[in-house]
Amino acid sequence: MSLVLDPAAQDLLFREARTANTFTDEPVTDEQVQAIYDLVKFGPTAFNQSPLRVVLVRSAEGRERLVQHMAEGNRPKTATAPLVAILAADNEFHEELPALLPHFPQAKDMFFAERPVRESAAGLNAALQAAYFIIGVRAAGLAAGPMTGYDAAGIQKEFLDDDHTPLMVVNIGKPGEDAWFPRSPRLSYDEVIKTV
Repeated sequence: MSLVLDPAAQDLLFREARTANTFTDEPVTDEQVQAIYDLVKFGPTAFNQSPLRVVLVRSAEGRERLVQHMAEGNRPKTATAPLVAILAADNEFHEELPALLPHFPQAKDMFFAERPVRESAAGLNAALQAAYFIIGVRAAGLAAGPMTGYDAAGIQKEFLDDDHTPLMVVNIGKPGEDAWFPRSPRLSYDEVIKTV
């Protein structure tokens, strides 16, 4: 066995985990979301910049506002998921760097003084954190339905601000009936890995 992680955990996080398209009505609690975040916040980002920001959409009013910005095929599942999270990149993440990188507080101004540099760094590192978040949802025994089919400008205006760029919308809950599409193929090791 080449992996230390228990095979059941490997299945939970990767092999058996799937993008869910339907959900039961069992609620996702604040305690579950807190446990997910308290696990995944330890995933690495450059300079420990931690630019991911999450908006949880729980209210019926918030759900209605969100659904109107989703692509047509994503509307029913977003309308019925127990919890929906908008994952965004904070382009002003550098303001937190003195606290997050106390041994190198000058990084804030040395590397991230320019907005285009911050936007690039925030997009990459928040995307890393979004992946950690999805794995955390799976670790909680829940299913995630990440989607990028939406009106980004509409979601930004409705739920965020000019300093936050939406990355994805994630439906969260226990998988419902017929939750899974057939598993799509994956590239083989030899198609991806090259040694030089």
